[in-house]
Amino acid sequence: MSYRGKSVFITGADGFIGSHLAEALVRDGARVTALALYQGLDQFGWLDDLPEDIRSTIRRVRGDIRDSTMMLRLTENVDIIFHLAALIAIPHSFDAPLSYIEVNVEGTGNILEAARIHGTPRLIHTSTSEVYGTAQVVPISEQHPLVAQSPYAASKIAADKLAESYALSFDTPVAVLRPFNTYGPRQSERAVISSTIRQALDPNCEAIQLGDTSTIRDFNYVADTVEAFLAIGIVPAIEFGHAYNAGSGVGITIEKMVDLVSKITGTNKPVRAESSRMRPANAEVRELIADSQQFAGATGWHPRFDLEKGLEQTVSWWRNRVVKGQMRADTAYIR
Repeated sequence: MSYRGKSVFITGADGFIGSHLAEALVRDGARVTALALYQGLDQFGWLDDLPEDIRSTIRRVRGDIRDSTMMLRLTENVDIIFHLAALIAIPHSFDAPLSYIEVNVEGTGNILEAARIHGTPRLIHTSTSEVYGTAQVVPISEQHPLVAQSPYAASKIAADKLAESYALSFDTPVAVLRPFNTYGPRQSERAVISSTIRQALDPNCEAIQLGDTSTIRDFNYVADTVEAFLAIGIVPAIEFGHAYNAGSGVGITIEKMVDLVSKITGTNKPVRAESSRMRPANAEVRELIADSQQFAGATGWHPRFDLEKGLEQTVSWWRNRVVKGQMRADTAYIR
């Protein structure tokens, strides 16, 4: 199934996953309007890094999902909305929890209301595996309890439930995608894989400084996550209001991930624990491993990249930034 000729609106298109999704949609023939968070530097985040032939076909606009009037205007006559904009930095949510409510809950409400008013044929709301908290059973299915171990997780649970309520109350065709930990080119260093790779390659770093390396994550290469978005955005067999997990089903400790990065980069730098990178004790999510059977059954989606292959692609991108002297990745909170 193709997006050719479809009018698509993407929030958070200036961020990591959003920019990859915008690029993929253009390549598939969609007419893309990409929302970037307004800032005064005349930049569009990672959209500025897209190839010129892709970038020139995208309608790029600056704004904020907290502006309900603007969202209503931008979503008129749109076939599909991909809603990725969010405050996502978990540590910052402990310092500024109300900001996460304003962006992740109220902002999502604005997108849902715009879709309801316009009768948008399909809206994709982006959830997160963090809503499950530490796994009580593994792998984690969509029936796992929702546990808010951070203000960020709480805001995303609220946004997910708001999406569910619009499906049940107004028959809004909103599908909820719940990606597990995504990594790859263009990801900011707030994420552990990007931070590890940059430090491994950076000649100015004598050691790789990380937080708790005993936690377990289900890492997914960004190309696979984008394929999940493309699938849920167009296949007919989707239950609206229902959340779908998208993950590999393979868990690995941060420690073993670092070993893989060290092998690929050829570094023997020591790993040191840094207290500032640790979450509060009750907030640390110990284990996340996806059960994606429901999503696979509905869409046929399966990840194509194992961790080593995805890390090789990501390291290659970072090596190019080292050559150009661009050691630090995007630091914006918006996806």
